[in-house]
Amino acid sequence: MPPKETPRRRVPGPARRPGPGNRPRPAANRPRPPAGRPRTAAPPRRIRLGSPRPRLRLVSLALTLTMLVFVVRLLQVQAVDASTYAAMADKNRYMSYTLTAERGEITDRSGIALATSVDAYDVTADPKMFTPEESKAPDAPEQAAALLAPILGKDVAELANRLKTPKSRYTVLARRQTPQVWKQISDLKGVFAEKARTDKAAGGTGANVLAGVFREASSKRVYPNGELGAGILGYVNAEGRGAGGLESMLDAELAGQDGEVTYAQSGGRRVPTAGAREVPAVPGSDIELTIDRDIQWAAQQAIAAQVRKSKADRGYVVVQNTRTGEILAMANAPGFDPNDISQADAAAMGNAALQDVYEPGSTSKVMSMAAVLEERAATPATHVTVPNRLHRGDRLFHDDIDHPTWHLTLNGVLAKSSNIGTILATGQLGRTQAEANRVLYSYLRKFGIGSPTGLDYPGESPGILAKPQNWSTSQQYTIPFGQGLSVNAVQAASVYSTIANGGVRIEPTLIRGTTGPDGRFTSAPEPGKTRVVSEKTARTLATMLESVVGDEEGTGTKAKIPGYRVAGKTGTANRVDPETGRYKGYTASFAGFAPADDPQITVYCAIQNPTKGSYFGGQICGPIYKKVMEFALKTRQVAPTGAPPARLPVTFEPGT
Repeated sequence: MPPKETPRRRVPGPARRPGPGNRPRPAANRPRPPAGRPRTAAPPRRIRLGSPRPRLRLVSLALTLTMLVFVVRLLQVQAVDASTYAAMADKNRYMSYTLTAERGEITDRSGIALATSVDAYDVTADPKMFTPEESKAPDAPEQAAALLAPILGKDVAELANRLKTPKSRYTVLARRQTPQVWKQISDLKGVFAEKARTDKAAGGTGANVLAGVFREASSKRVYPNGELGAGILGYVNAEGRGAGGLESMLDAELAGQDGEVTYAQSGGRRVPTAGAREVPAVPGSDIELTIDRDIQWAAQQAIAAQVRKSKADRGYVVVQNTRTGEILAMANAPGFDPNDISQADAAAMGNAALQDVYEPGSTSKVMSMAAVLEERAATPATHVTVPNRLHRGDRLFHDDIDHPTWHLTLNGVLAKSSNIGTILATGQLGRTQAEANRVLYSYLRKFGIGSPTGLDYPGESPGILAKPQNWSTSQQYTIPFGQGLSVNAVQAASVYSTIANGGVRIEPTLIRGTTGPDGRFTSAPEPGKTRVVSEKTARTLATMLESVVGDEEGTGTKAKIPGYRVAGKTGTANRVDPETGRYKGYTASFAGFAPADDPQITVYCAIQNPTKGSYFGGQICGPIYKKVMEFALKTRQVAPTGAPPARLPVTFEPGT
């Protein structure tokens, strides 16, 4: 019996991938194993894994590119654009504000403050803190503006627009507010801050629409004496810069140099540990004027009262030290209060004593007489026969009153203020009228007519004086008695100071000196001096001017001052209406100095267009001259000389 055959174990073969060559055949076509032989199992299929290298390379490349981008960007931020990004960071982190320099004081000659600065605050805001995200309120600018407008006196819409300034961390809501104003805002901020805390504790948004309002230390310009000297001082504008008068003229010296503080902030609050950069402010210089506050007050009171009484357009008084040229007072009426220019009349905000020009009238005759005496065309005792009417050129001239033929001396022509007598006297200055015109013109120019006074004051007018070849037929005869030329009040006063100073014209001055931030006082430059007429001519004229006041036939008797010898001259001129350009109304004036034999003070007064009562200079300006001169003499402690006045004849007997 053949041995029994052990059956073979089937071993699975490798797995085969399906494909065209190894697809299973149909059962009908498969070869069958021979009969009697056991069926052999197919070999097992093998699993081949894909290579990971391509995928790793791809991932590595992607990571490398990503890192390269980061490295390049890092180099750009840290190296290439480092300064730009640092500046952007500083802009967002740091805030700067200006340290306003303290404006210098303006004082009178004794150091009494006429214009000074006091502590104040600029109210500022951070517009970013009023955005809906920061403030937690959708209409924070409008709410804050409605709360602040009544306190600051600003328009609600204007404040809201400032609080909505795009891409800004700083805006000024109001400048130079008083401490009382800031206290109101501060109290209001405290109320809203408490409400915000309470609201947040209760689960609300905790909105605070005033959190972004801040203050900065500043100063406010004040004028302790109100209207006193306002025409001289001027005023400052809302930005704290000089906008008129000496405030404007000396703005650079008064303003100083602003400083700046830069500090780190977070959430609108200063970070004290982050340090700060500060450029300190340099305060402005103090200006000491030649003005005497007390004399200024007396002059201003006197002219204001007479302007009201006469219902005049305006008036001015100038007081000058005859020996130094210093202006002791320069008063205008009506005036204004520089503490509140919003209520001021625009027409009254200038310095009319320097900016108004007008025909001076008979006060100008002293220059004509100076020319006649200096040229030796006549003496005070020269006889001048003055008819009731005088025909010259295309006009018939007359004096201010009808009179029979007067027999006057040259002194009498000045004392009685005769236009006709002045025409006759100045006609002797040349062999022809044209030559006489040229001589008179040269003296008018020496006295400063048609030229700036030397004060360099803003808006000052040099007056009007045509060249002699351009004088019209009538001007040849009207200019000698003060019509046909124009002056300002300081020029008119300077003419009399020149006579009082022995014939030497000293340029008027308003500034004695300055005290800088270092405390050093620097005197103003010496004013220019010009010899106009000889000392002998000046003394003679002073004696003639005494006749105007002291002689009963003179026109200036209302200017007498008991105990003092007074030299003066009245003036009543036809006035050119600035609106029509035609003569309408009058300019009344009076000018003089005292003591006549030892002159120290000059006073000039003019009133424009008096419409009530008298319009003659001797009647309405003579009393003002007396009041102001008396006060000035006492204030300056000028004693009477005690010498008896010289009496020059006013008239002569025909045939003598």
